[in-house]
Amino acid sequence: MKTVLITGCSSGYGLETARCFHERGWRVIATMRTPREDLFPRSERMRVLALDVTSAASIANAIDASGPLDALVNNAGIGVVGAFEATPMSHVRKVFETNTFGVMAMTQAVIPQFRARKSGVVVNVTSSVTLTPMPLTSAYTASKMAIEGFTGSLALELQAFNVRAKLVEPGYGPSTNFAQNTDIPVADLIPAAYAAFAEPIFAGFANPPAVTTPADVADAVWRAANDVSSQLRFPAGPDALALV
Repeated sequence: MKTVLITGCSSGYGLETARCFHERGWRVIATMRTPREDLFPRSERMRVLALDVTSAASIANAIDASGPLDALVNNAGIGVVGAFEATPMSHVRKVFETNTFGVMAMTQAVIPQFRARKSGVVVNVTSSVTLTPMPLTSAYTASKMAIEGFTGSLALELQAFNVRAKLVEPGYGPSTNFAQNTDIPVADLIPAAYAAFAEPIFAGFANPPAVTTPADVADAVWRAANDVSSQLRFPAGPDALALV
């Protein structure tokens, strides 16, 4: 029986991915900042653990408690929408701490066991904003583009040990509340000079021509985790596929 650890499982893509792997016979370590066992079926193959990917101690505790892993899915992330001019650098750093450095720290924590066994896969969930530029998402896009480059290089670095690294690139999914900034109201990040420019963009967020569902992403993560070819990128959702 294979075991996967998934970050950011309290909602959206992470929650659906955890359920997907469990339904398909894997042992699942579903992690989140505040554990909620009620979200998952009662099962010997499902374990819910506390994990803050910005904390080295939390990462170490979760890895130790999980036992041997066959796959890591770095899904945890936060969004920021607004004019870059108005986005405090403290908030930019917070986005990078989770979306970039958190992914790197989790990956670094599992590589030794994967390398020793000459088996394992890291699946990093980024975004379709890495496929084509989108306005008002500069900081978020930068944090995800960093992971694209990181994963591409890592895949080459680890292939000698039979360890794989993959990317899943979801399209826009309203169910992820992407446009809901974590600490700062969106309105505070749209100065008056940007209001007219931002209005049609937010209208597009509210009524997108196509959306990516959690099931789309869970399926792409499943395919990536089980893929043994050299394919690096797995777009998820009809809008991401259209961008490709």
